[in-house]
Amino acid sequence: MKFDDNIQIYVNLIIDMKATQLAISDVFLLEPKVFGDERGFFFESFNQRNFERAIGKKVTFVQSNHSRSVKHVLRGLHYQIKQPQGKLVRVVAGEVFDVAVDIRRSSPTFGKWVGETLSAENKRQMWVPEGFAHGFVVLSDYAEFLYKTTDYWAPDFERCIVWNDPDLNIDWSIDASPVLSNKDQHAPYLKSAEVFD
Repeated sequence: MKFDDNIQIYVNLIIDMKATQLAISDVFLLEPKVFGDERGFFFESFNQRNFERAIGKKVTFVQSNHSRSVKHVLRGLHYQIKQPQGKLVRVVAGEVFDVAVDIRRSSPTFGKWVGETLSAENKRQMWVPEGFAHGFVVLSDYAEFLYKTTDYWAPDFERCIVWNDPDLNIDWSIDASPVLSNKDQHAPYLKSAEVFD
């Protein structure tokens, strides 16, 4: 490979991230350009400039988190009512179904949700902005989940909406009862939860 070829590969990395606006327009699915051969693969998992171009606004991330969960574990629907967190989420092992719920009362999509399958294989990421509740369920034997946040964890402001709220009617894509934390089991319905203006 010549030096010029290396430059071309770098240029392709810069311009080849696919960003898809989902049914709720502020939520984006991001798919990187992956370069692979018999040795393995390479892709740029994050580029600040390209990310901001894709979502149309400036974002500063202050914290990165990494969780591991076994099959049918459902975490969510979580948010912080103060110090709200935008989240850029991805999976590095296994597969999850990832969900964002618009809980901005003034939004035309208030109470609506979008969901996407994220996996180590498809390498997709989802941008879940501030003003949304977020959750995921593990579809594989286990999954490792990474996410960057735009504000720090603030346990005093943590809130939760129950995963099976009939008004949300989320199709979690599982055929078994989810494994839930005590907090998630006893979360309120959206109609009685604290939400954003």
